[in-house]
Amino acid sequence: MASNPDRNGPVVGVILAAGMSTRLGRPKQLLEIDGRALVAHVVDAALASALDEVIVVTGHQSGAVEAALGTREVRFCLNECFRDGQSTSLVVALDMVPLEADAVVVLLADQPTVNAAVIDRLLTKRRETAASIVMASYGGITAHPVLFGRELFSELRQIQGDQGARDVIRRHRSEVATVDGGADTPPPDVDTEEAYAALLASWPQ
Repeated sequence: MASNPDRNGPVVGVILAAGMSTRLGRPKQLLEIDGRALVAHVVDAALASALDEVIVVTGHQSGAVEAALGTREVRFCLNECFRDGQSTSLVVALDMVPLEADAVVVLLADQPTVNAAVIDRLLTKRRETAASIVMASYGGITAHPVLFGRELFSELRQIQGDQGARDVIRRHRSEVATVDGGADTPPPDVDTEEAYAALLASWPQ
């Protein structure tokens, strides 16, 4: 299918890494696996994809998150209101997204199994269909990463609390396109020590 000429603007990756990890009790984005912090795995996947730019939103332990990413070519965005929930991180990131951007791809810093291929499939689907939301599908379950077209940016700026953009997705459910996530189950969230242990045990050696 031919690319939509109106959907060829830059696409920016937004990695949410500002949370306090209250359930875990320590910053989950800084947990290590295979010698790298979880957030570094996600950033590396984003940088290996066709995204035009990567923004990392920091908050809790912002200095440590920046240090964990070293010299990687990302832009940092400090969310001073990180205690007010995940939505605040997405809102402040949108302020850094170039005006000419066509879309953003939202990724979570505690999902190190995400890969560049699924991110690229989101971009391709957007350009082929002009879908306002594109989500990865894992065995029929939709999850991150999620692409939002620029036509939804003003609506995303209105979200509040810790639900992120779920309400926006619900309101536009009929407009959601999906791509193959490359696995039967969604990327695991590392919210507990048990989840971290399970991730370590399942990580390819």
